[in-house]
Amino acid sequence: MNEVDAYIKGFPVEVQERLTAIRNIVLESAPQATERICMSIPTYDLNGKWLVHFAGFKKHIGFYPQPEGIVAFKEKLSDYKTSKGTVQFPLGKPLPLDLIREIVRFRVEEQLK
Repeated sequence: MNEVDAYIKGFPVEVQERLTAIRNIVLESAPQATERICMSIPTYDLNGKWLVHFAGFKKHIGFYPQPEGIVAFKEKLSDYKTSKGTVQFPLGKPLPLDLIREIVRFRVEEQLK
């Protein structure tokens, strides 16, 4: 079990499923990214730079696509609480998996420029 597996296992099953879904999207969309724990949360790096992070909380999943990822998808993220580089996906709502995939792919393209 690696660090990210251990991180995910530390949450209730419902949260584990959501974190695993995001993790799978990142790994599928950015197979060349490296996975690690940084700042106590799962972090994915590409070309030596942060790609995305995510984290589990009591009432939401935090997804951190950097400020560029929030700005580029501002309209599509309008139903969610956002800040400079963060979006919160409430546990009571379905995860927008297609949107997360789109954001990760955008971030990959940004990193490869």
